[in-house]
Amino acid sequence: MSDMPPKLAEIVDEFSSAPREVVLEMLLEFADSVPPLPAELKNHEGMEQVPECQTQFFLRAQVQPDETVTTWFDCPPEAPTTRAFAGILSEGLEGATAGEILTVPDDLYSRMGLATAISPLRIRGGTAILARLKRQIREQEEAREQEEARS
Repeated sequence: MSDMPPKLAEIVDEFSSAPREVVLEMLLEFADSVPPLPAELKNHEGMEQVPECQTQFFLRAQVQPDETVTTWFDCPPEAPTTRAFAGILSEGLEGATAGEILTVPDDLYSRMGLATAISPLRIRGGTAILARLKRQIREQEEAREQEEARS
């Protein structure tokens, strides 16, 4: 799966080869692995809400000067499936560059085999999370290119 960062490809392979009952356990583990927000983001200041999610979900992507992307996610603990999407992306995209993240396939969760374990509505929410993350990165990349063109 060279069309995504190595850590994420490894997670996708683990999920796609796991039996359904193990997939649910794996999702719960990822739900528990979401890093806490830094103090300056506690009120979701500067974060984008993902209205396609059934529960309140906020995210932020920040492209660093070295092109790596820092991500932040927030979602209530009472929404373990949605938190699992955050945990998967947080771990799978850690250290990845903007370019690597932009090549992540939009059907990521289908490739993971999650359609057999969770509802299509939840898959749609997860897909929206990835789409918004990629959009934020694209916008920052375009702004950086415009800035460079001006100088």
